[in-house]
Amino acid sequence: MNNFIFENATKTYFGKGCVKEYLGCLLKDCGTTVMLAYGGGSIKKNGLYEEVTAILADAEKIVVEFPSIMSNPTYAKVQEGAALAREKGVDAILGIGGGSVMDCCKAISMATVYQGDIWNDFWARPGVVDFTPLPLGVIVTVAGTGSEMNGGAVITNEALKVKTGRDYPKCNPRFALVDPTYTLSVPKTQMLSGGFDILSHIMETYFSAPDEENVSDDIAEALMRGVIRDLRAAAKDPLDYTARSNLMWESTMAENRIIKLGKKMDFQCHQMEHQLGAFTDCNHGLGLAVLHPAYYRHIYKYGLVKFGHFAQRVWGIDPAGKSAEELALAGVEALAAFIKELGLPTTLRELGITDQSVLKAVADSCNLAPGSYKKMTREDVLAILQACC
Repeated sequence: MNNFIFENATKTYFGKGCVKEYLGCLLKDCGTTVMLAYGGGSIKKNGLYEEVTAILADAEKIVVEFPSIMSNPTYAKVQEGAALAREKGVDAILGIGGGSVMDCCKAISMATVYQGDIWNDFWARPGVVDFTPLPLGVIVTVAGTGSEMNGGAVITNEALKVKTGRDYPKCNPRFALVDPTYTLSVPKTQMLSGGFDILSHIMETYFSAPDEENVSDDIAEALMRGVIRDLRAAAKDPLDYTARSNLMWESTMAENRIIKLGKKMDFQCHQMEHQLGAFTDCNHGLGLAVLHPAYYRHIYKYGLVKFGHFAQRVWGIDPAGKSAEELALAGVEALAAFIKELGLPTTLRELGITDQSVLKAVADSCNLAPGSYKKMTREDVLAILQACC
């Protein structure tokens, strides 16, 4: 194992009924005025809104609502939330939703108290958070990003057409309430999209140095097998609580920094999808499903050891009679077949992206990840995008 420092400040409460059981007590340390932030209103359909507002009322909190946080949250939305929080004297933020809500809330927690421009100082380039963001708690309703137990936030600057993420430990939620029953009302396509995002996060960490045996990769392989198993079960029966609860914790485990310890990490696929999303506003998980097989076909020869392990240990492929290259490619094709099995898109056209002229702009603006097995160029990125058409 390589050297590392591990930190995670989020206390997580997992399981049925955790909101009702714990939220009231957790609110005691949240001041008088709480911003209740959420997305498109699904929480008003599944009963969570009524449950949470009743708990807030019992705790005698002044509630400032901040609804309509969109997928791919924008910097403008962050600024809107921060302005409202300052105007109303908000003491803490309670975010309810999936990754978009949680990411937006983290950025708001910084922007509310920071005197400068958080995009320029913390998203356009890495910064040093030498101040304390507004306290944040989250209630998770979608399995996918794992944003509940880290300080990461992906924000889109619409004016610049740049979508990027940073992870600042000081932005970790103080607490996360994770009740898998709240995910059962999520539409099947959204559930599968989030599920593939989980798998993507694990693969992006796994397919990177070091290649010698290590604990982080051991855990990642087990998690990948679990995600595959649970996505198959949830696709067959979306109300399968065991599968859905496993996916919730697999999502958290993929991004709570544990499997990243000692790893170089790649995340080139995420960089490509972020820019694709910035130009087309495509669904994040579905975009990753299209990109991953094409990307891995492009780089697998540069990481034969790890891709071979992926084929054998994750997909159970027999190496007998196969060269190292054939075994590695078999693992990539097993991933592609799994994507098709779930009914996820396999081409950009299926995502509704038919204008190929946008691809060069995506490639030219895409960050190049230093952790890739292949030293990437923007020409490589363009070729991968074109292979997805």
